[in-house]
Amino acid sequence: MTAKKLVDAGHTTLTWDVGTAYELFVSLHVLHEPEMFDLRPSWAAKIRSRIPTAERTFLEETYFFLNFPLAWLHNLPAPKNALTVIYTLQQMPPAKRGRSLLDLDKGLKPECKSLLQIAEHRTWDKDDLGILTPLMCKGETGHDRDQGALIKFLNWWVRPEDFGNMLLSALQAYQQAFFEQEEQRVGPVLQAGLEHAQQLAKRMSVSDLISELSQGVRYEEAIGEELILVPTFWMTPLVNLEKISEDQKLFLFGARPSTMSAIPGELVPDGLLIMLKALADPTRLKILNYLSKEELTPSELSHRLNLRPPTVTHHLKELRLSGLVNLTLRGQEKLYRARLEALDSMHADLKQFLTNTAGDSET
Repeated sequence: MTAKKLVDAGHTTLTWDVGTAYELFVSLHVLHEPEMFDLRPSWAAKIRSRIPTAERTFLEETYFFLNFPLAWLHNLPAPKNALTVIYTLQQMPPAKRGRSLLDLDKGLKPECKSLLQIAEHRTWDKDDLGILTPLMCKGETGHDRDQGALIKFLNWWVRPEDFGNMLLSALQAYQQAFFEQEEQRVGPVLQAGLEHAQQLAKRMSVSDLISELSQGVRYEEAIGEELILVPTFWMTPLVNLEKISEDQKLFLFGARPSTMSAIPGELVPDGLLIMLKALADPTRLKILNYLSKEELTPSELSHRLNLRPPTVTHHLKELRLSGLVNLTLRGQEKLYRARLEALDSMHADLKQFLTNTAGDSET
């Protein structure tokens, strides 16, 4: 399920990639942080409970720090699916598995040197913890971890062979417990999302394409020489942009249709439900009222609403998850503006859902 296509896009070349191997790791994050994606925690806990206890505990203690091994996944051979992930790991010495997934040898991330030293010496101390905490405990989407979580990860990391063996066993267990069947459901959606994005790229600038695929995120910094675009099912509508080499960045974008639910067998589409819930709050309606008139930062909204900054940030995350705001990233600054065109899509999705005869047999 790998497809690549080069498109001349000014100073940036677009490269396309697709495969359920990416989804294997993305779905693990969603199942461990369902509230962040507005999914039912009880459902996610039920899926996780299918995994044997030892492997489930390992995943709980390591998934956040493994993050999405994008460089490693991009370099996998075809077909890029869960079995290819497992087979590739099986061919490696156990001690190299974690090191490879974290792409430590390239040294692109600031934590690489410390993690390599810890694995080599098979011990860590408070100095290592002090260095790694600010580097590894902050999540890409603002969902952070404390030192206690990092300590659990490091206690695994100092045993490279055990880490590698349990990593393989945990991914195998997850694939058998849930992802093997899920892969069949999401594969066609990923392919359709790829083809849709390729059509958009023919008539859009890189900046506009990213904004469209991300439902309103715009990066003002230069993208670079090559941008690899990869559709995901479970991340929708959130995105992830990461540097995977000196001249390459990889962009994960949500490709699940707004009329489709993330949870298998769920009748009500996630996109519709999340948007209706976001609108059913007076504070968020006030925020949208301000943002429909001008672009504002969270601190500016906090001042106008006379609310604490964390409260405003929470509401903005809900609005971003629902696709109701545009987000511009200007260095460390975040600027928001209402994405009113999303309301038209919501009206269409609501009408389609209410008139769809597929739900007539539900009681």
